[in-house]
Amino acid sequence: MSSAPTSSALTPRPADLQTAALHTAVEGLFRATDSACVLEVCEAVIQALGIQGTLHWRLLDASSEPEPDIPQHLDLAEDPQGLRMLVLQLPGDPLPEHLGDQLSWLGRLASSRLRQLAETSRLYEAISRLAMAERLQRALYAIADQASTEHNMAEMMHSLHAILGSLMYAENFYIALYDAATDSVRFPYYVDTMDKDPPAPDQSVPLQDMRHSLTWNLLQSGQPIMGSVDELARQFSGQFVLLGPVCEHWLGVPLLRDGRVMGGIVMQSYREDTHYTQHDRELLSYVAKHVQTALERREAHAELERRVTSRTAALREANRVLRQQVLQRQRGERLQAALFRIAELANASESLENFYAAVHRVIGGLLYARNFYIALLDEEPNQLTFPYSVDEFDTVRLPRSHGRGLTEYVLRHGKPLLAAPEDIDRLQRVGEIGQHGSRSVCWLGVPLIWGERSMGVLAVQSYSPEHTYDVRDQELLTFVSYHVANALQRKHTTESLKQAYAGLERRVTERTRALALANRDLREQIAERERVERRLKYETLHDSLTGLPNRTLLLQRLEQALQRYHGNAQDLFAVLFIDLDRFKVINDSVGHLVGDDLLFQVGGRIRACLKTRDVVARLGGDEFAVLAEGITDARMALLIAERIIAELQTPFRLGAKEIFTSASIGIALPGPHYQRPEELLRDADAAMYRAKDEGRHRAAVFDDRLRREALSLLEMEGDLRRALSRNEFVPFYQPIVSLEDGRTVGYEALLRWRHPDRGLLTPSDFLAVAEESGCSESIDWQIFDQVCAQAEALAGNDGFVSINVSGRHFRSADLDRRLLDLLEAHKLPPHCLRIEVTERALLENASQVKRILDTLRAHGVGIALDDFGTGYSSLSYLHQYPIGTLKVDRSFITELPREGSHSVAVVRAIQVLADSLQMQVIAEGIEEESQREALLRIGCRYGQGFLFAIPRAADVWLQREYHFALP
Repeated sequence: MSSAPTSSALTPRPADLQTAALHTAVEGLFRATDSACVLEVCEAVIQALGIQGTLHWRLLDASSEPEPDIPQHLDLAEDPQGLRMLVLQLPGDPLPEHLGDQLSWLGRLASSRLRQLAETSRLYEAISRLAMAERLQRALYAIADQASTEHNMAEMMHSLHAILGSLMYAENFYIALYDAATDSVRFPYYVDTMDKDPPAPDQSVPLQDMRHSLTWNLLQSGQPIMGSVDELARQFSGQFVLLGPVCEHWLGVPLLRDGRVMGGIVMQSYREDTHYTQHDRELLSYVAKHVQTALERREAHAELERRVTSRTAALREANRVLRQQVLQRQRGERLQAALFRIAELANASESLENFYAAVHRVIGGLLYARNFYIALLDEEPNQLTFPYSVDEFDTVRLPRSHGRGLTEYVLRHGKPLLAAPEDIDRLQRVGEIGQHGSRSVCWLGVPLIWGERSMGVLAVQSYSPEHTYDVRDQELLTFVSYHVANALQRKHTTESLKQAYAGLERRVTERTRALALANRDLREQIAERERVERRLKYETLHDSLTGLPNRTLLLQRLEQALQRYHGNAQDLFAVLFIDLDRFKVINDSVGHLVGDDLLFQVGGRIRACLKTRDVVARLGGDEFAVLAEGITDARMALLIAERIIAELQTPFRLGAKEIFTSASIGIALPGPHYQRPEELLRDADAAMYRAKDEGRHRAAVFDDRLRREALSLLEMEGDLRRALSRNEFVPFYQPIVSLEDGRTVGYEALLRWRHPDRGLLTPSDFLAVAEESGCSESIDWQIFDQVCAQAEALAGNDGFVSINVSGRHFRSADLDRRLLDLLEAHKLPPHCLRIEVTERALLENASQVKRILDTLRAHGVGIALDDFGTGYSSLSYLHQYPIGTLKVDRSFITELPREGSHSVAVVRAIQVLADSLQMQVIAEGIEEESQREALLRIGCRYGQGFLFAIPRAADVWLQREYHFALP
C-alpha cells in the first residue's frame, strides 16, 4: 500500500478497530503463502491502525541506505529468502509509544512468518533434489535388474528405453553396437517417430557406409555429442553428413569398455520446445555406463545359455538311451517280482478281501489297472457277483443275473477278450453282447478257470485314450489269472490245495535260483547305497555354496568343545559370530551370482585367518561362525576377530568389479552356566548386534552386562504379562486446578504399576518394554476400564477426568465404538471423560483419526491436544479436529518467568490463539509459585503440577471433599 504523505503520520482509530486489526493480522500472517501476501497483510494492519506511511522492500547490502529527504523509516521484518528488509517510511512525526509497540509486535510476527516461508521453500527444493536422486537410483537398479530377467533382448531394450524415458525426454531413441572385428554397426533397438525406414535389429551395417554421420562421429570420437543440426555442422565442419530426418536437437553418448568404444546411445528431439541440456548429457553419460554393464552381463548370460542348451541336448540324448536301458531292466525286474509276489499270495493264509487287494496292487505294477474288478459265478445258477471292484465311474457293482455283458462273453467262451470301441460295436451288432456299465476306451478280460470250467473273470479297463492294452498285456494278465484261480480253488477243495502245494514246491526251487541272483544284485545295491549315504552325510554337514561346515556340524564340534571345557576349565575356546555389513546392498546392486562368489571368497579368507583345527562354518545368508580352540583369554579372541576384520577389509576382485565389505563380530567365551552349544551361539549373536549398534566394522565380547540386560528384558516381559492377568496396573490421578483460587476442576489419569517386588513403577520404567512386546494396548484398556469405573465419583457433576490415548489406538477403526461401549457399560456420562491426544497421533491416518474424534465429540466426550507447542503446532489441527482444550507442554512452563526466556512469548501466543478460537488452555508441570503468577499475568486460567498435588490413587482423593466448578 502506498499513501500520500501528510503532515502527520497518524489518523486516530478506535481501540476496538485496532484490536480487530491485530487479530486479523495474526490470522492473515498464518495464511500468507509468500512474501507478497505478508506485505499485503502488513499494509492492511498499518491502515487499520491509522498510520500513514509507505511499505517497501530494501535489499540487505552495504549500499542500501535510507534516502536523506525521508524524515524517518522503521525496519519491520527481515525476509531471509530474498535477503531484504520490509521498511515502513513515515513522513510525519514520530509514532506514539503504544503504536510503536504494536508495530514492533507486527514486525516480529511478520519476521516469524517470513522465516517459516523461507524454510518451507528450502525444504521443497531439497525434496525436489531428493526425488530426482531417488528416480535416478531406481532407474539404475532397474537397468541392473534387466540383466538378470528372463526377457529376450528386444524386451530388455524396450525396458531400457522406458527407464531412460522416466529420466528425460526420450521419445526418439536408439542403441548402436559397434563390432570392431567386422568394422560394422548394428542397431538392436531403434525407435524414431519420423524415420520411415528404420534399420533391422539383426542387420549389420558397415561403418564406412555411415562415414561422417553423427553416429559415425560418436563412435570415432568416443566422446558425448550434443547440439542442434547447425551447431553440429559447425562443430564437425568437413566431416558432417546428415543421414535420416532432420532433427531439432541431437544427443549421443558412447558405450565404453576399458576405454574402447563398444557402441552408443542416441536420443533425438523433433520438437522446437524440447532441447537437451548439459545436465541431460551428464545424466545420460552416467546411465550409459550402467547400460553397458547390463548389456555385457546379458550377452554373457546369453552365451552361457547357449552353452548350457548345447550341453543339455547332449545330456538329454545320453539320458534317453540310458533310460531306455533302465526301463527295459526295470520291466524285467518288475515282472519277476510280480511273479514272486503272486506266488507268495497264492500260499499266504490271508482273507479273500486282502488277497483281492494284493492282486490288484501286483497287476497295477505291471500294467495300467486303475479300473479293475474280479467277477465270480455264484453257486446259484445264473448269478454273477463282484467280490472286488475299483472303478472311476462305476464305484459300486451289484450282483446281477447272468446277462450279455463283456464279462458274460468271456465266461461263455472261456478265453481272454481284448476289446477296443470298434470291437465292442461289432459284438453288439452281431448280438453277442449288450451294454452293462460305463463305456470304456479299451477293455481287457481273462477267465478264471479251475476244474476246466470258467468260474470267474479278471478284467481291467481304461476310459482314456492315453492308456490302452495290447496282446502282451493280455498274455500277462492271462498268466496272472491262473494263479488267482488256483488260489481261489484252494479255498473250496482239498484236492486243489494239494495241487497248489506241488506247484508251490516247484516255484520255490525256481525262486531259490532267482533269489541267489537277486541277492547278488542286492549286495551291489547295498554297496552303492553306502557310498551314497557317505556322500549325503557330507552334504548334510557342509554348506553347498562355500563347502564350509554348516550349523549342524558346528554345533556337534561346539558340543564336544563344551564337554571338554566342563571336564577341564583350562581348555578354553571362543565362538565368533560374523555378519557381513551391507551385504544386502551388494546383492541388490551386482546380483546374487556375484554375491555368492563374494560369500565363497569371504569363507576362504576367514579360513586363512585361523589355525587348522579351528572350525569356520556358514550359518546361512551372510552369517559365519568360528570355533577357535586353544585360546587363553578374551584378548586372544579379540586379536583373532581383528585379524578377520582386517582381512575382510581388503577389496574383493569379482570379475570386472572390485567389491568392498566389512564385518561385525560377536564373541562368546565358555562358562559354567553354558550347558548347550546353542546358548553360546545365541550370546555370540547378541554380542554381534551390539558391535553393529556401536558402529559396525568392529568386534564385541558378550559380557555379564549383556547377559543381565537380556535376562532383565525377559523377566520384565514375563512380569508384564503376569501383571495384566493380575490387574496390577492402576490409574493415579493428578488434579487440574483453577490458578486463581486453587479449585479442582478435573483430574488427569496417569498409569502406574504396583509391582509385587519393585513397588510402584512409573511408565518410564516399563513402557518401552511393553510397547516392544505388544502389551501396551492391553495395559491402556485395563486403565481405561478402571478410569471409567472411578471417573463419576471423582468428577462429580461438573468435573472431568482425562485419559491419554496414544497413536497406536487410532489404528483401530472401532476405537470410538469401544470407548463409547465402555462408557455405557459403566453408566458414565460422556462429559465426565476427556481424551488427550498428541500432534503425532493426528498425523497418522488423519482421515480415520478425524472421524473417530468427531464421533466422540458428537457424543459429548471432550478432546484435548496434549504437549502443544513441542510438535508442529499447526493451526490446521485446531481447525480440522474437534479440539476443545490445549495443554501447554511443561518445557515452556519450567522456564517461566526467567529473564530472556522466550517461553513467556510462546505461552502468551498460545493463550491468545486459544482465546480467539474459544479453547481452554491448561498449563502442565507447574512446580513454583512464580510460574503460577506468570501464567495468571498471561491469562492462563488452569494448570496442574507438583505445586498443587502429586498423582495419587483414586481412594486418596475420594476421602477428601472437593467441589468442582466449570472453568
